[in-house]
Amino acid sequence: MTNFKFEYVWTDGWDPSPHLRSKTKIIEMENFDMDVSKLPMWSFDGSSTNQAEGGSSDCLLKPVRAYKDPARKNAFLIIAEVLNPDGTPHETNSRAKLIGDMAEQLWIGYEQEYVLMNDSNRPIGFPDGGFPEPQGPYYCAVGQHYVEGREIIEEHLDLCLEAGIGITGINAEVMLGQWEYQCFGKGAQRACDDLMMSRYLLFRTCEAYNVVVNLHPKPIKGDWNGSGMHCNFSWDYIRDTGGKEYIEKVCAHYGKYHKEHLAVYGPDNDQRLTGAHETASMEEFSYGVSDRGASIRIPIYTVEHNWKGYIEDRRPASNADPYAIANRVLETLKEAHEVALK
Repeated sequence: MTNFKFEYVWTDGWDPSPHLRSKTKIIEMENFDMDVSKLPMWSFDGSSTNQAEGGSSDCLLKPVRAYKDPARKNAFLIIAEVLNPDGTPHETNSRAKLIGDMAEQLWIGYEQEYVLMNDSNRPIGFPDGGFPEPQGPYYCAVGQHYVEGREIIEEHLDLCLEAGIGITGINAEVMLGQWEYQCFGKGAQRACDDLMMSRYLLFRTCEAYNVVVNLHPKPIKGDWNGSGMHCNFSWDYIRDTGGKEYIEKVCAHYGKYHKEHLAVYGPDNDQRLTGAHETASMEEFSYGVSDRGASIRIPIYTVEHNWKGYIEDRRPASNADPYAIANRVLETLKEAHEVALK
């Protein structure tokens, strides 16, 4: 028998932007084959996570997906849904809503941007009390003067890949100290689980380097890029059939629910979506081929593959809840798909 460590990871009820929480459960067993049905439910103090009142504070954690924990011996990382004491999904449990055939058809690739901050709440690489040279040389850069924190990013990448998370790439971003990784999954729940666990590993990795992961959509005011989490998504019909008229109708229909999407695309996103720094305006919806200044971009890949492939929603902020994004994308998509086929 072996004492295995199971790190239960969940999303709290913090407002306006949820945090990740976790705690370790030790279970003695012969082996663990990644079957989460073999793991027990666990409770936690919801009054300390803004998910319950102190007089009735127990919330439940339901294990729903397992990953290997490459940084700890005999350890696994567990995505857990939050339930009420009666076993129903907690109101903060946006994952539980991602069910049904279309949710399973949805492939999502999130582009998670973030900024690494030092103890002075400044991006690493920024001189004390001042600024580096203006943006331009930092995007996808190499070299001591243009890149900061690469050792952290490389360690995080290796941990994610060893854990079995669907990381498909990394790059330095437009502002010094700003980075991005791309996280892809087939099926809405899988894609969002991978993104959340990749965030968890990023936060945990940065603890050892004494740096803070900043997910605010506009961490530095002025002529500096903000941080987003572009949502690239596809579904069976666009992958197999597509068509210019169909895709344009779908994109146009997303404009009908512009405000509803922005409502769940992350707090303080108005500071980022200004129409500058490769963003669309918060006030207007737009879409276009290869247009990084649009709300929704139709990638050139899709056009060149006979209008089959995927589309990119560029509005989500870096601090958004991926489950909430996927739920809103699906809700609009179900209606847009029917409209486009008429």
